[in-house]
Amino acid sequence: MFDCFRLRESLHSGPHAKCANLIFPGTEIVGALIFDFDGVIADSEAIANTVLAETVTRLGHSTTLDEALTRYSGRRWDEAVAEIEAAIGRPLPSDFSGQLKLATLERFRTDLKEVSGATDFIRRFADIPRCIASSSSIDRLQLCLSVLALEAEFGSHVFSADMVARGKPHPDIFLFAAGKLGVRPDECLVIEDSAGGIKAAVAAGMTVVGLCAASHIREGHDLKLRDAGAVHLAHSWSDVESFALRFFNG
Repeated sequence: MFDCFRLRESLHSGPHAKCANLIFPGTEIVGALIFDFDGVIADSEAIANTVLAETVTRLGHSTTLDEALTRYSGRRWDEAVAEIEAAIGRPLPSDFSGQLKLATLERFRTDLKEVSGATDFIRRFADIPRCIASSSSIDRLQLCLSVLALEAEFGSHVFSADMVARGKPHPDIFLFAAGKLGVRPDECLVIEDSAGGIKAAVAAGMTVVGLCAASHIREGHDLKLRDAGAVHLAHSWSDVESFALRFFNG
């Protein structure tokens, strides 16, 4: 068992900062971990798409979770809106997006769980600089981190695509994150679950693991990530840990 030691700075000093299970105790590691959020840390995609399916159904077009995942997940929001409008045969109400967001956040407050193993991984690799780089809005990220009791694990290192000019699949958010952490792109290990995120990480010159562990993952998703450029695939956080050990140990 590793000896305990005082963790660096406030990111590592919260009530859950235990030293016994740290992977690299007291070791200065070159590089950083960059986490996508939805479908990687938070098992949120199935919840969000369930709320979307329910909302579209109420508008008159019966939609299941699987149909919502197939038709809307991973698409730009303006494309999803156009698809919904085509399905219901009329323009959406002007407050559709805002009401959907409120309903989704409310469901997160009661139903959100982590992707199994995410919290353990985050805390075991607490010595490595890390951040979240997500397409979600900051208010959604902050709410979800609060629900999952992970706010102290990332502190101010929570970055949204709203902070950059272009979202995924462009590399902007990952390059922005690396700059904030003070590391080179080639020193970063990214954990992603979407094809767009994989493409963004590859374009940024980073090593990326495609994670297929959340409840929204369907058969063939790993092939989509592979096609997007994921050389490394994982089906659990244990798989990610095995790869991360090799990556940071050189």
